[in-house]
Amino acid sequence: VQLQASGGGLVQAGGSLRLSCAASGRTFSNYIMGWFRQAPGKEREFVSAVDWSGIRTLYADSVKGRFTISRDNTKNTVYLQMNNLKPEDTAAYYCASVADSGRYYPPRSQDEYSYWGQGTQVTVSS
Repeated sequence: VQLQASGGGLVQAGGSLRLSCAASGRTFSNYIMGWFRQAPGKEREFVSAVDWSGIRTLYADSVKGRFTISRDNTKNTVYLQMNNLKPEDTAAYYCASVADSGRYYPPRSQDEYSYWGQGTQVTVSS
């Protein structure tokens, strides 16, 4: 699976961005999709994930209520709508995927994801 993330940029605090991650190479609807982020000097952390159907979603507590993950299996794309952005959201954002083996909820651990895209930078100014 090849993943291509896009949509990052510079935005003021309180603003919004929508990240996209386009997948190719395998049947997209067979895969759980996740978003992770890594700020300078920090470890990569879980942001959000969605199961193959788009119904079951997970969020990190730090983004719950502000970010929304969704997917369009007809376009092989997963999205991360980010609203009310804060300076602490500044990071490189990565999309990742893993085959959906029937687990009830998508995983939070990056170790469980098999495929990774390149990062897209999000910078939030105060």
